[in-house]
Amino acid sequence: MIQLRRRTLVGALALAIIGGAALGALTSGRAQTDAPVVRPEAPILPVQMPLTTGTFAKVAEAIKPAVINITTLSRGAGRTPFEEFFGEEFFKRFFGEAPERIPQRSLGSGVIVDPSGIALTNAHVVEKATDIEVVTLDGSKHKAKVVGLDKKTDLAVLRLDDGKANFKFARLGDSERIQVGDWVIAVGSPFGLQATVTAGIISAKARQIGQGPFDDFLQTDAAINPGNSGGPLVNMQGEVIGINTAIVAGGSGIGFAIPSNMAKKIYTELVAKGKVTRGWLGVSIQPLTPELARSFGSKDAKGVLVSDVVPDSPAAKAGLRSGDILLEFEGKKMEGPSDLQRAVGLAAPNQAAKVKVWRDQGEKTLEIRIGEAPDEREVAARQGGRGRSLLGMETRPITPDVARQLNLKSTDGVVVARVEEGSPAAESGVQRGDVIREINRQRVRTMTDFERLTKDVKDGDRLTVLLQRGPMSLYVAFTVGRG
Repeated sequence: MIQLRRRTLVGALALAIIGGAALGALTSGRAQTDAPVVRPEAPILPVQMPLTTGTFAKVAEAIKPAVINITTLSRGAGRTPFEEFFGEEFFKRFFGEAPERIPQRSLGSGVIVDPSGIALTNAHVVEKATDIEVVTLDGSKHKAKVVGLDKKTDLAVLRLDDGKANFKFARLGDSERIQVGDWVIAVGSPFGLQATVTAGIISAKARQIGQGPFDDFLQTDAAINPGNSGGPLVNMQGEVIGINTAIVAGGSGIGFAIPSNMAKKIYTELVAKGKVTRGWLGVSIQPLTPELARSFGSKDAKGVLVSDVVPDSPAAKAGLRSGDILLEFEGKKMEGPSDLQRAVGLAAPNQAAKVKVWRDQGEKTLEIRIGEAPDEREVAARQGGRGRSLLGMETRPITPDVARQLNLKSTDGVVVARVEEGSPAAESGVQRGDVIREINRQRVRTMTDFERLTKDVKDGDRLTVLLQRGPMSLYVAFTVGRG
């Protein structure tokens, strides 16, 4: 199976623990609430430069001063050597809690997009950091703090030197205008080698790689290696059109970047409010198979089937029903669940949206006032602790695109998109990217199967799960619970 890897470079900072001596305290890098004025449309440094001479030198020269090398220090992620040797449970039983966790050093990249020192990087680069230091092209070092981060799009915003300095910066371009085949360069610090430039083309757009509901990646063959995470993908006018985030492990020339248009929306909200608000309809949805399409009298299998509507939700108030097939959202065709999740999630709460549905052998247009997505903890509470909150993992349907990326022969099963740290699923060995084929000896072919087999799961139930991991099949078993 082809696995996706985030492009950070991590190394343990080895510190011996003798006689229970605690490690030294580290500086905390917490988010600030005061936001600077956002100037995403400010001119790029220093001019725009088309590629006319057969060289990338001028583009590279212009963008490199805005690219930063990020070093983070995290406490609490690693294990002591004694825990590694004896095992965590054995260690706790006989020695008690470890005095401190081993700090972890991590390297990544980023790009400054505002002269006050606002920089973009990946959420996975800084999410566990207690101390963040960045180095600019001239070798100067700066302290950075997290303004906000969004795990769902893997984007984070940093503020350098508390916004008190003046920095060279890059402009966020329009990722919608980039075309497959256009030249791009990637800039970052692979393996800690600062200001490394690689070149390639845009290989594909709107890639869905099973990382979450907001998958909409640019694919490039510009070389992206460990340490490149968070660095910019740049067009030939010197504009940032993507934030590099992942590659296919073991693949050659397959890298992915968050489109700049999505990054701009997330970044603006994080700077202004410290969090991201997302749209919400209040429906459960599933892929529309050819068999289901025929049973509902639909013309073809393109669309999203509504399997349930949350009472008193925006969808319910607008008259959306179970069995409706969503064809269009604000004029955009919805070919699968991820299209709808992305369109609704990126919509502004309280805006009115026109939705075209197939119902009773005909098309019907509804107007829905988008709600604000509830906090995930609130959703778990509404669900009474069932399903994913107890299983400790999130799953996604296997679309044809995901099947190709994971080198699967069919779309049967569901793919594990996230595993909660310390959950029963994680402890049993379930990993992100695993494909679930069976639950308690019952076949899982679709998300509907998965939800049917897990909806009534309660605390203390025992599950036996058949996983596919690459060419290998393996069973895992765990007792369901919140831990």
